[in-house]
Amino acid sequence: MVAGADPDAALLNHPPSTPVFFLSSSTGISAEAMGNALLIQFPQLRFDRLVLPFISTPEEARRAVAVLDRAAEGAVTPIAFTTVVSDEIRAVLSTTKCPMIDLFRSHLPQVEAVFGVPSARVVGQLHGVGDVQRYNSRMAAIEYSIEHDDGQSLRAMDKADAVLIGPSRCGKTPTTMYLALQHGLFVANYPLVEEDLESVELPQPIRHLKETVIGLVATPGRLSEVRRQRRPDSRYASLEQCTYELRRAEAMYAANRLPVVNSTTKSIEEMSTLIVQTLQSASSRRRATTPEGASS
Repeated sequence: MVAGADPDAALLNHPPSTPVFFLSSSTGISAEAMGNALLIQFPQLRFDRLVLPFISTPEEARRAVAVLDRAAEGAVTPIAFTTVVSDEIRAVLSTTKCPMIDLFRSHLPQVEAVFGVPSARVVGQLHGVGDVQRYNSRMAAIEYSIEHDDGQSLRAMDKADAVLIGPSRCGKTPTTMYLALQHGLFVANYPLVEEDLESVELPQPIRHLKETVIGLVATPGRLSEVRRQRRPDSRYASLEQCTYELRRAEAMYAANRLPVVNSTTKSIEEMSTLIVQTLQSASSRRRATTPEGASS
């Protein structure tokens, strides 16, 4: 520490992380999603997250309580989110000293009241394979997106619900995979290389897919920063090169009237939501202009 520095001021600038636990009788994905939706409202805090999944017996619940109680003895008060539905397991978890947010208990009774029937309180159905058709469709979408990642394959491109294009490292691959996994969409992504950027025309392999193409961009500074992590001190990562590629890509998008998503300050979830909304809007416009959908 610099001589004369105030340790309390340093602590204020870098507050200690809050331990956060996500408890579930299944994978923990639901607990994470709902818990993180609340945590994101506290951007001034830092969190150390840990998932405790597959808590399906009282003994496993007691082991989870031991983990939570050890954390509760620390200097920073932890918090736990749970989606466990078994009353027996929840009774054990409730003995912990750690503050706990029971996400099902908070909302399930309200939903039961609206529907006028009791819930089944079945464990593990949200991410299970109860809907076999939907599950198989989602797996097919993932396989398609892997095959068509980064322009590796041009086979069956007409099946794509969306084609993401953009300069390297603008977020095409993670967004593609998220759309496949969470939304079951068949998505291909195609990198814009320097030869493509010499013209404002779409690259030949995807030119006939213009209705499904969405352009991704970032700021030159952010793109340069991301590329430096991959290839430091390279022309590829230079601010000048990033600025050139983004400027040319934006000219291509404008010339072809493509929808554009900027990945600079958006999470993969936010980008994916914008893309889904874009696809839905495009689909609605196409239906409205067909003879069957046009107004009389």
